[in-house]
This record gives sequence, C-alpha cells and structure tokens, in this order.
Amino acid sequence: MTLWLAIPLALLLLVIVVLLVIFTSYIHFHLRVCRLGKDDRIELDLKALYGLVKFHYELPKLVFQGMERGIIVKLEESGIAPVRKDQDKDEQIDKESVTRWLKNIRKAIKATHGLNKWMKDTLSHVEITKLDWSTDFSLGDAAYTATAAGACWGLKWTLAGWVSRYVRLKTSPRMFVAPVFSDEISFATEAVCVGKLSMGYAVYSGLRLLRRASKVQGGLRYWKELLSRNPAVSPQKEAD
Repeated sequence: MTLWLAIPLALLLLVIVVLLVIFTSYIHFHLRVCRLGKDDRIELDLKALYGLVKFHYELPKLVFQGMERGIIVKLEESGIAPVRKDQDKDEQIDKESVTRWLKNIRKAIKATHGLNKWMKDTLSHVEITKLDWSTDFSLGDAAYTATAAGACWGLKWTLAGWVSRYVRLKTSPRMFVAPVFSDEISFATEAVCVGKLSMGYAVYSGLRLLRRASKVQGGLRYWKELLSRNPAVSPQKEAD
C-alpha cells in the first residue's frame, strides 16, 4: 500500500474511532436541592466526554422580596469546556419574568412541530440511577405533625410515580419522612437526583429538534434568538 493512500485511511480510521468514543459516552448529571431553615441551595453538576467537559451551577441564595419584586436569585457558574469558565450573577424572578418565560414556552411550542412528543421521547432515554428525598419537619403540634407526615409520604410517592412515567428509573427511589415532635415549627429537606443520557442519543435528539423546527416557518430563526436570550420572532402557528 502506497503512502499517499495509507495516510488518508489512517486519518479516516482515527476519525471513526473518535466519533465512536464520543457517541458511546454519556452525559452525567447530579442535581441536589436542599433547604435547611431559611437557607436554600440548589446545585447542578454536568459531566460529559469522560470528564473532559464539566459544568457546575449553584444557587446558594434565594431571597424573597414580596409579591411585587419577587425572588432574587444568586447564580454561580463554573466549568471546563475545555476552557475554564467562572461567572457569578444575580437575577430577579418576578411576575414580569415569569410571564415572559411562559410566553417564550408558548412560542417554542408553536415554533416546533410536535415539541411535546420530542420532549417525551428524549426524556424516555434519560436513566435515573439515584433518587433520594428526605424531609424533617415539625408543625409545633404532635397530632398535626403526625398527620402531615402521612400526607407527605403520599405526596412524595405520587411524584415519584409521575416521574417514572417519563424517565427510566434504574433503582427504586428512596423516600424518607421524619416527623419532629417539637413545640417549634421547623422544616428541612434534601433531594438528590443522579442520572445520565447517552451522548449519541443527545446528538440524535438535537438533530430531530432542528428537523422539527425547520418544518415551521420561522422556527429555526426563533430558536436561534431564544437560545441567545433575545426572542423576538413570532413563528407561524403550527398547522394541525
């Protein structure tokens, strides 16, 4: 075999191997939601390509400032992808921002042919390997606390059953409710969710989303502006 033919074949083989390694890897996520007294914390870790790409998002503070001003959220973001990225910012969640988000969701549905079906198909490939949720609380009265503990158990397992309809639970959820019989009102809860999604299916799902958006006039243009956080396109209403 001549050299001019061996080099392209070797490069082609290398590309195929790299693509196989990428598409057979997983996107791992670790979500933790915690509330202890007045302290709130939400953490999300994302890892892909065998740890070469990492992102960490953290909400260490939620400040409620009334019905008019809403909630002040402090977001801390860091990651390696492959350049390190560190960013802290404060955002305000009020009635206006919630209305804007709902409006963007409605537009996204109109801008994508069968968005609900696409979302269900994608979630059905998400594997949950750990789902723990513990809650300790006291209502200040033993009888009320005991009654509320039973209701809390039912609510948790109802939510776990609802989640299992859309994702793959690889292990049984672990739910804990510990009533605290105290004269003082207290509340603490922690939920941990760990799972993964195949990188190959994530790419395939993204291509399907592009294809569905392309079927709607102005759909791709709207998604581009939505991802840039400046949606201004009103896509044509999806035909029946």
